[in-house]
Amino acid sequence: MNASTIPIIPTIDLSLWRSGDDQDRYRLATLVDQALERAGFLLVTGHGVHPDLPAAIRTAARVFFHQPADRKQPFLAEALGHCGWSGPGAVATGRAEGLMTPPDLVETWSTAPAPWDTAAGRPEPGLLPRSWPSQPPELRSLVAQYARAMRVLAGELLELLAVALRQPLDFFTRHTTRPDWTLTLNWYPPISAAGAPRPGQFRVGPHTDFGTVTVLDRQPGKGGLQIHTQDDGWQDAPYDPEALTINIGDLMARWTGDRWRSGRHRVLAPPPDATSEELLSLVYFYDCDPDTLVAPIPAPIGRVPHPPVTARAYVRSKVAEIALT
Repeated sequence: MNASTIPIIPTIDLSLWRSGDDQDRYRLATLVDQALERAGFLLVTGHGVHPDLPAAIRTAARVFFHQPADRKQPFLAEALGHCGWSGPGAVATGRAEGLMTPPDLVETWSTAPAPWDTAAGRPEPGLLPRSWPSQPPELRSLVAQYARAMRVLAGELLELLAVALRQPLDFFTRHTTRPDWTLTLNWYPPISAAGAPRPGQFRVGPHTDFGTVTVLDRQPGKGGLQIHTQDDGWQDAPYDPEALTINIGDLMARWTGDRWRSGRHRVLAPPPDATSEELLSLVYFYDCDPDTLVAPIPAPIGRVPHPPVTARAYVRSKVAEIALT
């Protein structure tokens, strides 16, 4: 298939990757390579995540986010080790690109793996933050279940990406024994609660993600996701209720020597005719083992010989650029 004949963001069926023959897997890998060269985004079906799980998380998360600020304050991320609740005014994501926007119109709940306790012999770490709200009580278990599913899915995606680059299957996953990841629930409150957007204000400002792959379960809206390509500029991202939206981040783009684009995107502020629009996205940012030295694949696959960077240090330096608190 010629790159010009495929959608900018194609849909791939992971069930074909799992159960297809070599020809099916080769076609998928080729499609992925072409799509990530053009825009850095994919839609993925056949991912195995039952829609009841993100629906239940949204229901529980809204119970938390709809509380008054003083009820959420004890779970402030800065006090709990950078995971937990971040309220209005916490980030201006566009600043990662040098764009001095007002703060993003978003509140978040974020979780990440706790430090590994090797002596305890646990198969996986617990979740940060260590303190979770009692209302709703089910939020922690639902988020933990979803995080486990995302870890499995991210591993499959990295194997697919390795094959798309004509590399060994474990080219990326050999660096994900104890990876960094963050699962963030992005709550975009309605205008009726947050107030009218200021000039130049976004729900999430223009940016590229910082890690390897991002897995997004989102809701469509007038203040929704847009992607940017060099050929077409900004455009609304396609939406499929059965698909997850996948994009690669800066680490993956660097790893491929800029063969693939780090997917540039933004989330628009709601327009005046959508005062009650309220959206909630589940965003899984997957990196790799903290000390991984990310060096570009050489030419002819790689195209730009970026200097190597250490995974965690690079991601943290980028996160620091957008933090306002």
